[in-house]
Amino acid sequence: MRAGHVVARVLAATLRAIRARVPVPVGVATGAWAEPDPAARVERVRSWTVLPDHASVDWHEPGADELAGALLERGVAVEAGVRSGTDGAARFARSPLAPRVLRVLAEVTDPDAATAEETARALLSALGAAHGRPVLLHGEEGGAWPVLRLAGRLGLATRIGLEDTLLLPDGRRAASNAELVTAALALWRAGRQGGSGAGRAAS
Repeated sequence: MRAGHVVARVLAATLRAIRARVPVPVGVATGAWAEPDPAARVERVRSWTVLPDHASVDWHEPGADELAGALLERGVAVEAGVRSGTDGAARFARSPLAPRVLRVLAEVTDPDAATAEETARALLSALGAAHGRPVLLHGEEGGAWPVLRLAGRLGLATRIGLEDTLLLPDGRRAASNAELVTAALALWRAGRQGGSGAGRAAS
């Protein structure tokens, strides 16, 4: 059995299991870390038998437009992943598919708490109007909380989870993902008090 078919079967079973438990949109990743060959990534999307609600596409990776096109053809919404320290923002700006994405996931990969906010602002500046699409801003490791606080001030959606950081804002190790989300909501709302415009937090 081909690897792509195995992946399709695993994805189908996973999506069915999640949807049987919780009524929320379910997304998947399509990064090169999962499949390095751009053409193979497109073929895997075409082999899916059960479709996710949305899928992330890392715009700095080769074949991003072709992958996004394949997803859209199948009716799967696209989350455009644009990372700091890459040419993803420039590639996204040139893409004819950019106005059709669900949202932009602005990923700040600077792990330094002292510089992550500056890196985030530079990334947002590079994105500009982002073709009018909603932007979800988030950081990771030491930069997770400064970037989340900035998202609150700017009224942008954000996220937090064990994938982003294992630590709470005060440096204590989080006991669960839920504890991270609770802390994030409090910090995001505190940031909103000093910000302007409408926005929302997202876990």
